[in-house]
Amino acid sequence: MIFPRKKSPPVPAPWWQANATAKSSKGTLALIALLAGAVGGILGVNASGASLFNRVNLVSSTSTIERAPDSVAGTAQRVLPSVVSIQTRSLTGAGTGSGFFIDSDGYILTNNHVISSAAQSGGRIEVMLNDGRKFTAKVIGRDASYDLAVLKIAASGLKALQFGDSDQVAVGDAVIAIGSPLGLSGTVTTGIISAKNRPVTAGDSANESSFINALQTDAAINPGNSGGPLVDSTGAVIGVNSAIASLGSNPRTGSIGLGFAIPINQARKTADQLIKNGVATYPVIGISLDMNFLGEGAKVATSARGILPGSPAEKAGLRSGDLVIALDGKPINGPEELIVTVRSKNVGDVIRLTYVRDGKEKTVSLTLIAAK
Repeated sequence: MIFPRKKSPPVPAPWWQANATAKSSKGTLALIALLAGAVGGILGVNASGASLFNRVNLVSSTSTIERAPDSVAGTAQRVLPSVVSIQTRSLTGAGTGSGFFIDSDGYILTNNHVISSAAQSGGRIEVMLNDGRKFTAKVIGRDASYDLAVLKIAASGLKALQFGDSDQVAVGDAVIAIGSPLGLSGTVTTGIISAKNRPVTAGDSANESSFINALQTDAAINPGNSGGPLVDSTGAVIGVNSAIASLGSNPRTGSIGLGFAIPINQARKTADQLIKNGVATYPVIGISLDMNFLGEGAKVATSARGILPGSPAEKAGLRSGDLVIALDGKPINGPEELIVTVRSKNVGDVIRLTYVRDGKEKTVSLTLIAAK
């Protein structure tokens, strides 16, 4: 058991220490009085309007903030010069979007739906760089099936973004979205990869609908972000921001944390085709699907066009009404999912398709061909 220590009674100090303490106290009091008097004197001089401060040299100091190259600010500073704001004018009105340089000679990758109205009606497409310069852009090629387009401006020596590998992206990876939401160019938002391989339908019209095997992110994406880059923590582009989910029927209500980007591996293949040929193609198996089927799987349409004559599907023995339930062992839950999964492949790839007919399951192999 621990008992508190008793305090010893104070011992009187020797007379010589007492006198020294008293003298010290008087000295301290005198010093305090002197300082107080000096302060009072200064205040008095100031209050009386004397020019005491004419004799005071005020020194300003500056501080430098160092930002790590891999920080959000450091990454944004490297990427922003490669991102552009796109403004379009056509017979149907005006629009805004984003894009980014994929080549130093002025090639820009963006979404097809950003420029489709202007491209169809012969409207004007204007590109504003991060430094404020403006250029009129021409369309090199566009593809509605992947919702991608390549523009070009008359400039060179531009800073192109580095391509990442979207196949290596993992759920939870940090990402940065850059673009011009609502026309506010150079806007930077952050988030993570929320999911991969999300089947998303994009596009502004029924005639130009796109099916995207998308990366999902919670980085804030709003109207005007379309076509801008989604970059990883190193600044490499891993996706093209293309679509958002919204509450209600109005897609312009803004971000609710559900944004979608075209994986850059797919976008890069399409961009290469557009630059070389002006058009792009995508792989097909040669079937039409019943988009109104609500059950699990993708149902081959029962119409006469359900199976394309001479197609890989016909050669593999598929028939109208068959229910596709898996591709390469991956379950297929709906028609959109089958479309985006096929389009994520390459022409010439061999795939395994599992389908159900009359309650019996069967798997066949077929080779993908290019869509006509």
